[in-house]
Amino acid sequence: MGTGSGMQKEILELLVEGNERYRRNSDENRRLDTAENGQHPYAIVVCCSDSRVIPEQIFDAGLGDLFVIRVAGNVLDRHQLGSIEYAAGHLDCRQIIVLGHTGCGAVSAALHGGGDGFIKYITDDILEAVGKERDPYIASCLNVEHAVQRLRREFTDHPEVGSAVISGAVYDIRTGGVSWL
Repeated sequence: MGTGSGMQKEILELLVEGNERYRRNSDENRRLDTAENGQHPYAIVVCCSDSRVIPEQIFDAGLGDLFVIRVAGNVLDRHQLGSIEYAAGHLDCRQIIVLGHTGCGAVSAALHGGGDGFIKYITDDILEAVGKERDPYIASCLNVEHAVQRLRREFTDHPEVGSAVISGAVYDIRTGGVSWL
């Protein structure tokens, strides 16, 4: 890659070429069906924004199968809660998965002193979840469990979301395996 505007042009070209490949190789009938008849995902997945954690690939799911909410550290605030409420209430999703992962940069940042700026909102939430734990894998599990418990607490009396099954899992970026908590 070049530098400055040359690099930006190269990146844009990669994205354009990638979209062209996607359009050629994806299921046109499925795209048209979801465009005309709406989406009907069978699960909501709250996961990290990490580029190595792609729920559609991890769970071998197709277009319209998963309602994915991505945020660094798979933390929850009102925006994520509203998205979950929408998917459960309007799309009839009855399975919610909070998916953490090994090698999480947000968990690592929290364990090594937090962060500055807006990142601090994320690391503070993770620190609340992990307490004094400093093992990265255990901290990732605790962070997932924290989000699962928050979902259960926030949506206890909610008619659509409260009836959903809420599960936690951790994806191993080395093996590709998912461990259910």
